[in-house]
Amino acid sequence: METGDHKLLNDMMKYAATEQLWSKGDRIVAAVSGGPDSMALLHLLWLAARQEQLTIIAAHVNHGFRKEASRQEAEIVRQYAVKLGVPFEMIELDMPAYIEETGMNAQSAAREKRYAFLHEIAVKYDASAIALAHHADDQAETVLMRVIRGAGLTGLAGMAAKRKEKNVELIRPLLRMNKSDIVRYCSGQDIPYCLDGSNNERYYFRNVVRLDVIPYLSQFNPQLTHSLRRIADVAGAEDDWMELEGQRLFASLVTSSPDECKLNAGELVGLHVALQRRLIKLILNYLSKDAEIASFDAIETMRLAAAPAAPSTWRYDAGSGVRCIREYGSIRWVRVLNASGTSEDSYAFSISGDSKSAFITAGGRALHIERLKRGEAVRPAGRSEVCFDADQLDFPLTVRNRQPGDRIQVLGLNGSKKVQDMFVDEKIAPSERERYPLLVDANNRLLWIPGIRRSSHAQTGHETTDFLFIRMENE
Repeated sequence: METGDHKLLNDMMKYAATEQLWSKGDRIVAAVSGGPDSMALLHLLWLAARQEQLTIIAAHVNHGFRKEASRQEAEIVRQYAVKLGVPFEMIELDMPAYIEETGMNAQSAAREKRYAFLHEIAVKYDASAIALAHHADDQAETVLMRVIRGAGLTGLAGMAAKRKEKNVELIRPLLRMNKSDIVRYCSGQDIPYCLDGSNNERYYFRNVVRLDVIPYLSQFNPQLTHSLRRIADVAGAEDDWMELEGQRLFASLVTSSPDECKLNAGELVGLHVALQRRLIKLILNYLSKDAEIASFDAIETMRLAAAPAAPSTWRYDAGSGVRCIREYGSIRWVRVLNASGTSEDSYAFSISGDSKSAFITAGGRALHIERLKRGEAVRPAGRSEVCFDADQLDFPLTVRNRQPGDRIQVLGLNGSKKVQDMFVDEKIAPSERERYPLLVDANNRLLWIPGIRRSSHAQTGHETTDFLFIRMENE
């Protein structure tokens, strides 16, 4: 090896040790397209394998975009892997047909299929990592593309040196190396490679950034690519710290279940603005794998909804199958499981006049129902209990959830009152109102809103001999 070539290997080994990309004895799948970057990566990992007792597997994907050229690339990679004594795995795809079938754009479809194959090979060989050939120039392009698209701190961090995906680490050993040094390394080591003509087509945004935007901006800063990589390093370190702080706050402030996260609005407002945004992103990511694409405006809308001056009840479709709900002093994020949001389907449970006892669970509450005779009856203790004169009731009774226009003739008040207004007065959360159980008679007359108020109908007195006693408990 020439001195420069030794330096490239040494630089990669130091970077791998600093970022803990692998451990001695690991098995690593190298993604090799056939271009100079991935072929250099394969050779450098092959050299590193001697020092670190690594097992390297070369994996190549023929996407089928360029037919004969793709076959030639695959053969060059196969022959070089054989020369190095490295196991070779390949898959041939018909991406044009897949794209037509799914309607996906070419880059997204190719990435999906490529990564699926790489993970498949990692499982086959029980590999701990998949090595990708992204280099420093790729990083600079990525950061600039994200600046143009309006990325936040996480986006400015660019590509990570190491990232977990499906129990396998995606590692980028060349992330600090310049493209020019990599091409020079291939020439010095007689490493064959192919050039993809599509890299010069301005149809792709990345190509426009590389071929036009970066050269133009470099007139004002000749060290532009270095500056962009430095931004990625600084943003990456700060993003890591923010992530740890966000996770700590998530653990201490957020009440979570598989389908819901709940947070005290005042506690959210009390955090630094940057941590408010980070915590909301973590909540969204917890509930949906697609939430990474949540826009700044969407996160800001949810953040401001927790402010004291914001409406006390409010809901917002956060996208990715998640709904944000402000309920007085709390703010909740829930998975939208069906077209009716978090509401349960309509329910109705019947209580016949012959029933001596019954037990009904509905809307997160349990109702214990008993028929009692004179001498057995007890006086209701608070709003969670009620007693009716059973002889004055029109059976069958029904326990159901709310219907449009429901009103109750409230005991002690003149006239009737809307159930909706009573829910608002009692600060019943909007997400609870549609599932809250109500007791009605055979004429659909509302008798009781458990835990809130009863109607003036069928009151007990000295002449009552048959009592219907009901007690409510929260589940």
